[in-house]
Amino acid sequence: MLGNNLLALIATFAVALIFLRLMDFAAHRGWIGSQLSRKLIHIGTGPLFVICWLLFTDAPISRYLAALVPLSITAQFALVGLGVVKDQSAVEAMSRSGDRREILRGPLYYGIIFVVVTVLYWLETPTGIVALMLVCGGDGMADIIGRRYGERKLPWNKKKSWMGSLWFLIGGWLLTILILAVFIQAGVFPGPINAYFMKVTVIALVVTFVESVSPPDIDNLTITLASLALGYFLFP
Repeated sequence: MLGNNLLALIATFAVALIFLRLMDFAAHRGWIGSQLSRKLIHIGTGPLFVICWLLFTDAPISRYLAALVPLSITAQFALVGLGVVKDQSAVEAMSRSGDRREILRGPLYYGIIFVVVTVLYWLETPTGIVALMLVCGGDGMADIIGRRYGERKLPWNKKKSWMGSLWFLIGGWLLTILILAVFIQAGVFPGPINAYFMKVTVIALVVTFVESVSPPDIDNLTITLASLALGYFLFP
């Protein structure tokens, strides 16, 4: 059993690191901008990591082994942001302006969230997965679409737009349902998937508003906390 989990851990590390390095390489070569690469990392890393949970056994230690992946990557982010480790490709991929210290805010919080939610929620309830996927799909798509088409700003927050909030809702909802469907198909959660539509919609709507009033760089935290709080009441 431990051997299976170690193989799962190695595979999860490989998947996460390959994706991150592909984004770093693309940003460093100038194929994609640093802002886009930052959000592609934001959108893609989380779902890939969560799907890898299916590789682990149901042993109690599994959640802690899986959490080592975001913990290790987050520790690396912190060292790069502090300047202890020199990694210009990572800086270009994860910062808006090329300042390594930006990694100590949004990207660092993102990693910490994944460590905590993995350990606390794991596969016992959909609550954790819903929260993580709303962070990934919602916040990621809001920034990508809102930055390009967000001329009409929200009355209560001129830094954010109607289009950004709309795509937070759409992107977060779709990614959440997609990943839940994978886990239902794997027999982890009971189906059918349409039984989750209303609950995910309620959480996504509330969290969309929370994101719209949240200050930059801490919205990963506020989105997660709001989603977990609602999930506590909506999911068993």
